[in-house]
Amino acid sequence: MKSFHPYFLPTLAQYYPQEAQEVISQMDQLYIDIYDPSLASSSNPIDKRLSFSAYFLSMIQCLNEKGENYEQIRRVCLEVATDFVQPKNTFQKLIQTWPSKLIHTWLGKRLIRNLQKVAEKPGHPDGFVMKILTDPAKTSGLGYGIDILECGICNQFHRHGYDKFTSILCEVDYITTNLAGLEMIRQSSIALGADRCDFRYKIKRRVKD
Repeated sequence: MKSFHPYFLPTLAQYYPQEAQEVISQMDQLYIDIYDPSLASSSNPIDKRLSFSAYFLSMIQCLNEKGENYEQIRRVCLEVATDFVQPKNTFQKLIQTWPSKLIHTWLGKRLIRNLQKVAEKPGHPDGFVMKILTDPAKTSGLGYGIDILECGICNQFHRHGYDKFTSILCEVDYITTNLAGLEMIRQSSIALGADRCDFRYKIKRRVKD
């Protein structure tokens, strides 16, 4: 839990300067009840994300119990998420841009095949079930797309009665995709009642000066 503090405390201190430490302490306690430690041993590495989403949920629950409205909670969450996904150094910035640069190379195609092997593995019962698409006809010509058939985050939020807040974390996908040099096109989302989340991408065009 303490490893998450540097990503949450600055934003909480901005919005709640007198209460930030108290809020973090409450979040730590809530997290214990929210996160299922058996997820850490899931054979699907994508399920590892559920530790971070559990801490997000602990913040949402804490702010909701403080009486904050939906828009305020959404605002705080997106500021925390934006800070979290920003590259912290040149190397991280380089790694984040690799997808758009490698997608059509032999190395990129190999990385996608490797992702298929690990991401499509059966994992935790409360985790993710996903399909990696490589057919250009089904991925706007890119040759890479994702269908989420079971969303571990939706399962996690639903189990604790916080379904209406799940779509906030869906918005974070647009932030991370943009940093990767891609544009995300999503027409359906489990969090909004669909039977799957469809992730399709386009390479962003560079704007010339």
